[in-house]
Amino acid sequence: MYDQSNPDAPVDAFHAVGHAPCTPERRRNSPQIPDPHEGLNPAMLMTLEALEIFHWRLAFVRRPLFRDPIPVLFDRDDRRYVVIQPDGTLDESGTLKLRA
Repeated sequence: MYDQSNPDAPVDAFHAVGHAPCTPERRRNSPQIPDPHEGLNPAMLMTLEALEIFHWRLAFVRRPLFRDPIPVLFDRDDRRYVVIQPDGTLDESGTLKLRA
């Protein structure tokens, strides 16, 4: 802090009036977009590759904390979706809640 008894004492940058705190810049030049295939196990990747042959596309991967990733695929018309289970099977039940 500022020592009023000694005007020549250094001033703390945080408490200095009219000065911004001297902290390093935290932003990066370009945000890195993670690979959606990263973290999928071999069974999930094999199912994903098979569905991509039939023009299904990986729309997104939900990554809940402390759980397996949840890849979500849509058909070519974006009318139906499926979820790939950790064992590579498909869940077509539509229980996943999607925002409209």
